[in-house]
Amino acid sequence: ALPISAVGAVWLHGGGPAEGKSALLAQFSNGKLQNSETVDFALYKNKDGSNPRKKHQRILAAETERLSYVGSNFGTGALKCNSLCRYFVGVLNKESGLMEVFNAEQFNMQPVFPGDSTDGITQEKVDKSYRDKLDSLIEAFGTNKQKRALNTRKMNQVGSETLSKAVTKAAECVIETKGVAALVSDAAQNEVQDASLFLPPCHVDADKPENVYKFDDLISPAEYAALETPSAPFRNITPEDLKTVLENKSYSFFVMKELQCMPNDEKSRDRKARCLWFLDTLIKFSFEKVIKRKSAFGPECPHFISGKLMKHFTVLSYNSGSLQNLISSSMKAKIIAHVIALALHINDFQTDLTVLQRDMKINENRMLEVARAMGLKISKKKSSLGLSGDEDHKIGILTVPLTVYQPPTGQQKRKKMT
Repeated sequence: ALPISAVGAVWLHGGGPAEGKSALLAQFSNGKLQNSETVDFALYKNKDGSNPRKKHQRILAAETERLSYVGSNFGTGALKCNSLCRYFVGVLNKESGLMEVFNAEQFNMQPVFPGDSTDGITQEKVDKSYRDKLDSLIEAFGTNKQKRALNTRKMNQVGSETLSKAVTKAAECVIETKGVAALVSDAAQNEVQDASLFLPPCHVDADKPENVYKFDDLISPAEYAALETPSAPFRNITPEDLKTVLENKSYSFFVMKELQCMPNDEKSRDRKARCLWFLDTLIKFSFEKVIKRKSAFGPECPHFISGKLMKHFTVLSYNSGSLQNLISSSMKAKIIAHVIALALHINDFQTDLTVLQRDMKINENRMLEVARAMGLKISKKKSSLGLSGDEDHKIGILTVPLTVYQPPTGQQKRKKMT
């Protein structure tokens, strides 16, 4: 009981926390102090007074006969209540009856054992990821199989880090030896070589369009001979058969359009029939993703032709313990280029790219990208083929010399907004 009641006392605020007069409230995590007079306290503050986040950081240390304690108002060990509400401590002067009120801040005091570093422990807990914590559990309580797997993974990790350092060092040596300009030139040359990987063999110095992408490079003589049997329905098509094909939409739009204007000359008719059948097979083949050897091709496809498609237009991939043939993005571009080249031979070296693009179910930019890489001249032409009415179609024209497209340099100008 106080000799002067608190009701009759006069309150006097001792200043805000910025004035350095805050009271410190120590809360010990492992119990209460029996005698607070035997505890020595020391307060430490951050020296960086210009930083608004660091200038209020404090560390409170307490020394007792048995243990040492440390608490802070920042980091993971800080109490959340300091940021959610304000605390005050009142000191009553019994003689004058004035109670001076100070801002207060609570500190959660944690015991510190000799040889331990509180900052290191806290930082270690913060830095440890879920994988690190799981690895620690496996090392302490895991089975022998789990421990062996852990050791193998750590060894592989060390090996990958060593390889990464070796690659970095090798790259630095190459840059120092060749120079940046030479590397940029090599990169540009590699881009040209990469483009040639999915294009048919191209003879840039040809004097005539038919010699740029030679027919024998697209369909070899042996393959041309193998196409005789499956192309017979195209070669011998009748008006009744053509009507049925158009009604059932049995083939791609490009093929059905060309079947309506088959030449009367027997040799030209036979050549066009074989080209159309192979082109239609390529288009259907491009829709696949994973090729199963037994069911990818119909019974009418010669084994020699199916073997070429598997060899030249797919890549081998290992999945679920077995090898399988995939049509990757680069292989899809290779099929597009061969379809365009065949269409050029069929249509006197100018073909409707919009029709081919829709038959292959790809976007226009992809088709034009391959056509430009092949050196075709791109033009527009009004067309009313029944696809979407009268509209602009992109026409690819093979001319000699080939059209060279320069890659865009710099940033495009922004359109002014009105």
